[in-house]
Amino acid sequence: MADTIKIRATVNGDLAEVKARMPHIMETGLRKDPASGQVIPAHFIKQLIATLNGKVVVDAQWGPSVSKDPVIGFRIKGAKVGDKLALKATDNRGETLSGETSVA
Repeated sequence: MADTIKIRATVNGDLAEVKARMPHIMETGLRKDPASGQVIPAHFIKQLIATLNGKVVVDAQWGPSVSKDPVIGFRIKGAKVGDKLALKATDNRGETLSGETSVA
């Protein structure tokens, strides 16, 4: 996948508010192509890992029920301005999406 995860992270007190958008088709494997009638193969994000300065802070296991182009929001306690936040998503085909930002 050529697209990257768009991330915004801002400090508010002792918490960093993180919002991220992942461009992904997120097919369940249950829909049929209206033109051909063939089942559209499953293609969805299986795992999302978020790291703050190299330390894992979120390890989420997803399935086919998550919507197309998912958005996730979470908070990280103890993050500081300038810390490096990185996200990596892996789908059921082994393809990856990633993105990183500095906490503002």
